[in-house]
Amino acid sequence: MRSLLLAAVLTLTACAQSSVKDDSLYRELGEQAGITRIVEGMLLNVAGDPRIVRHFENIDIERLRDKLVEHFCVDAGGPCTYTGDSLEESHKGLGLTPSDFNALVENLQKAMTAEGVAITAQNRLLARLAPQRGQVLDR
Repeated sequence: MRSLLLAAVLTLTACAQSSVKDDSLYRELGEQAGITRIVEGMLLNVAGDPRIVRHFENIDIERLRDKLVEHFCVDAGGPCTYTGDSLEESHKGLGLTPSDFNALVENLQKAMTAEGVAITAQNRLLARLAPQRGQVLDR
């Protein structure tokens, strides 16, 4: 009977632990304030990047900043909710290429480095963003 009870407790404990959200990347990025600084830095980098700046003309940059902060926060395991359009919808018809995507990633990396984000944390965020590449590029 004791071993059955112990097994039940261990099973319930394991289930409870597996439902706990891992927010370690969110914390490593500096939580909400850090992610906001990273996004703002990335957008400033983009503003000076002739390879991709044209894609950001005539858009509501404040709304873009807010949606990117939400998106990165969710991807990092933070306590946020993304309220924007789907990636497919928001990038539809823009004609984005792999080179455009790579340039944006470079600008994101520069912003994270400027914020002192460790390379391991940068790589973790990029690994979570990478699968979304196909939702952004025109096919």
